[in-house]
Amino acid sequence: MPSVDIARNNPDWESAGKALAAGLLDALTPPALRVEHIGGTSIPGMDAKPIFDLQVSVPDLDAAEAALAAALPSLGFADTTYFHDHVPAGSAGPPEMWRKRLWMRRGHTGPDVNLHIRQAGGPGERFALLFRDWFRAHPAAVPAYAAFKRALAEAVTGNAAYTETKNPVVDLVVATAEDWAARTGWKVT
Repeated sequence: MPSVDIARNNPDWESAGKALAAGLLDALTPPALRVEHIGGTSIPGMDAKPIFDLQVSVPDLDAAEAALAAALPSLGFADTTYFHDHVPAGSAGPPEMWRKRLWMRRGHTGPDVNLHIRQAGGPGERFALLFRDWFRAHPAAVPAYAAFKRALAEAVTGNAAYTETKNPVVDLVVATAEDWAARTGWKVT
C-alpha cells in the first residue's frame, strides 16, 4: 500500500468543496475576500488525496494574520509552520512574493482540509486557480495526470517526497496553462 493515499475521484467532491468554501467565507469575512476550492478535489474526474484544498484570498497577509488566528482554531484548524509556496521554475521576482499561511484540519467532524491563505493578486493565488481552471478546461488531460499521481504515490515514501517530486510536473502544467491563459484571456476573477 502506498504511503500517500490517492483516492478515486468522487463526483461529490465538487459540491462538498463549494459548500466548505461558502461556509468558511461566512466565518472568515473579514478579512477573507473570497474562499475557493482548489487542488485535485476541485477538478472533475481527478483522482486525489481525499483532503480538500481551499484557498482564502486576503487583501494583506500580515494584516489578516490576527483575525484568522483568532477564528480558525474554533473551526478545527491548526496552524502550521509552512510560510511559503513552491516557487515554480523560471518564475521572476523575489521569493517573498510567494508567501502564504497554511492551516490544516484533520480528524474533525467535517472533512480534512488544507487551508491555503494567500494575498489577493499575488502569484501563489493565481497559480492555484490557473492550475485548477486549466484542467477544468482540458478534461482530456485529467486521466494522464491522475495516472502520474498514482504512480508517484507508489514510488515515494511520505507526503513531503510526493509533493517535492510532483512540483516540476505541476510547473510543466502551469507553463502550458500560461499559454492557454494568454490565448483565452483567462484571469483571476
